[in-house]
Amino acid sequence: MAPQNSASGTSRKSSKKDNGAPIVDFDRDQELHAYREMLLIRRFEEKAGQLYGMGFIGGFCHLYIGQEAVVVGMQMSLKDGDQIITSYRDHGHMLATGMNARGVMAELTGRRSGYSKGKGGSMHMFSKEKNFYGGHGIVGAQVPIGTGLAFANNYRGNDNVSVVYFGDGASNQGQVYESYNMAKIWDLPVIYVIENNRYAMGTSVARSSALGDFSKRGSSFNIPGLAVDGMDVRAVKAAADEAEAHCRAGKGPIILEMNTYRYRGHSMSDPAKYRSKDEVQKMRSEHDPIEQVKARLLDKEWASEDELKNIDKDVRGIVADAADFAQTDPEPDVSELYTDILR
Repeated sequence: MAPQNSASGTSRKSSKKDNGAPIVDFDRDQELHAYREMLLIRRFEEKAGQLYGMGFIGGFCHLYIGQEAVVVGMQMSLKDGDQIITSYRDHGHMLATGMNARGVMAELTGRRSGYSKGKGGSMHMFSKEKNFYGGHGIVGAQVPIGTGLAFANNYRGNDNVSVVYFGDGASNQGQVYESYNMAKIWDLPVIYVIENNRYAMGTSVARSSALGDFSKRGSSFNIPGLAVDGMDVRAVKAAADEAEAHCRAGKGPIILEMNTYRYRGHSMSDPAKYRSKDEVQKMRSEHDPIEQVKARLLDKEWASEDELKNIDKDVRGIVADAADFAQTDPEPDVSELYTDILR
C-alpha cells in the first residue's frame, strides 16, 4: 500500500464538470493511483461479503462498495500527520490510509494478528501508525472524538488536520451539533465529511431530514460547507484541497457533503427492500466511481485494457492472500479477554 500522500503531488489545473462543480484534472499517475486504491477497496469488500456469508466473519459487517471515491479522493489531498476517524463502515478508510489488508481482514475474522488483536471486529479497529482513530459502533460517536483530535492539534500548534467521516443518519445526532459549536468557537482545524449515501440505516433522507442539503448544516454556527459529487474522485480531491487549505490557514472547521451511494444494504443483514433494483443498477451503470476512472484511462490512452486487467489481477492477489491469512491465523489466546480493559 502507498502512504497517505503518495499521489497528492502537484495536481494539474482545476476545471469544472458540466454542472459547474469544480474538479481536479488528474495526470496519468493520479488516475492510476485512484483506480488501484478504489479497486482494492472494492475487491476487499466483495471478499469480506463472501467470508461473512461463509460464517468466517461474525457480528455486523458494513460494506463500503460504491463509496470508494470519497475516502480515496480525500486521502490524495492529506499529508502525513493528519488524523482520520470514521464510523463502523470503516474497511475502506483503513485501506486508504495504508493499513495492511492482512491485518484488516484478520480483525474481521477475529484473529490475533488483527489490528485490534481480534477483539474489535469489523466495527472497531485502529492504527496509531497510520493516525487512524477508528471505526466506532455508536452512531455519531466519532464526531466529538474527531473534534477533540482537532483541539489537540490546535493546542499543540502543529499544522495537522482532523478528518471526521460520518453519514447522513448520524448528521441528525445532537452530539454532532455540539461538536460544530465548539469547533467554530475555537476555530479548530477539522473537516467534517458527511457521506450522504441517501438511506442512513434504511430510511430515505427525504423522510428523515428537514434539511436535505447537508452542506448547509453548519450555517447557524458560521461553518462553511460544500456539496460534492462523491462518485467522482476528481471532485472529491478538489473539495479536499479547498477544505484542507481552509483549515491549515486557521479559518476553522468546514463541512463537505459527499453525495454518494452504497450498492449493498446498510449491513450484510439488510435486504435493502426500501429501494428498487433499477435505482441501484442506474447508479452502477451511470455513476460508478471506478468505471469513471477506467473510462478516462482508456479514452486518453494512458492505460490499455491489459494493463488495467493486470492491476485488477494484482489487487485480487492481495485480497486473496489477506483472506487466506485471515482464515488460518490463530485466534487470540484466552488471556486476551483480560487485557486492554479500563478498570
